[in-house]
Amino acid sequence: MRLFIDADGCPVTRIAVLAAQARGVPCTVICDTSHRFDLPGAEVITVEKGADSADFRLVNMIQQGDVAVTQDYGLAAMCLSRGALVLHQDGKQYTSENIDGLLAFRSFSKRIRRGGGRLRGAPKRTPAQDKAFEAALCDLLDRKNDRP
Repeated sequence: MRLFIDADGCPVTRIAVLAAQARGVPCTVICDTSHRFDLPGAEVITVEKGADSADFRLVNMIQQGDVAVTQDYGLAAMCLSRGALVLHQDGKQYTSENIDGLLAFRSFSKRIRRGGGRLRGAPKRTPAQDKAFEAALCDLLDRKNDRP
């Protein structure tokens, strides 16, 4: 098992790396050239800036049983199709039961924006969200590590 982090715009990268390190889980952080990370204990892969370049690198590397952290519903769907477990930055797990609804909402939102409509942005991130993410990730990694 490895932990992969879609680090483009991810507010919990350091939390995830530390959680993986504490459990001896190899961790790979993937980002494009507009981001810089110095994360001892994690492999950092920097890809060329471009639409979804970090996402495609991640999905090409992930394998069944690995864990991914992303806020991108499309990437989450691709990781699920490869047999990975996928966690949102707020600690919610993407599953085959909820991904279709999330993708439909993303499509609906895109149509509204394309038509000139505006949607309310996400509220400012709170420490409680960071704690919820950390608890969910630690639980997931601990469960995966306990399996033979």
